[in-house]
Amino acid sequence: MLPSIEVAVKIANALYVSLNYLAGNTDQLLEKNIVKNISDIQQLPQDDKAHLLALMDAFLRDHKAKKAYAHYKQKPHHCGSCL
Repeated sequence: MLPSIEVAVKIANALYVSLNYLAGNTDQLLEKNIVKNISDIQQLPQDDKAHLLALMDAFLRDHKAKKAYAHYKQKPHHCGSCL
């Protein structure tokens, strides 16, 4: 017997996971505070939301670039054009 949706919501909340994660529909565990922040962002005026998303995009882009560069520095390669 499956639990009611209300019981499933309580279980998900107690475990700090989404209902999709609890049901096995995703393997991506979303942190509850991040989901709350996303909900708060959606309530902002459009201009404020655009500014915040631009900042987030820039930060994520820089983080990915640093990660890629760190990986690149660790692997020696011999392509000829880098000499």
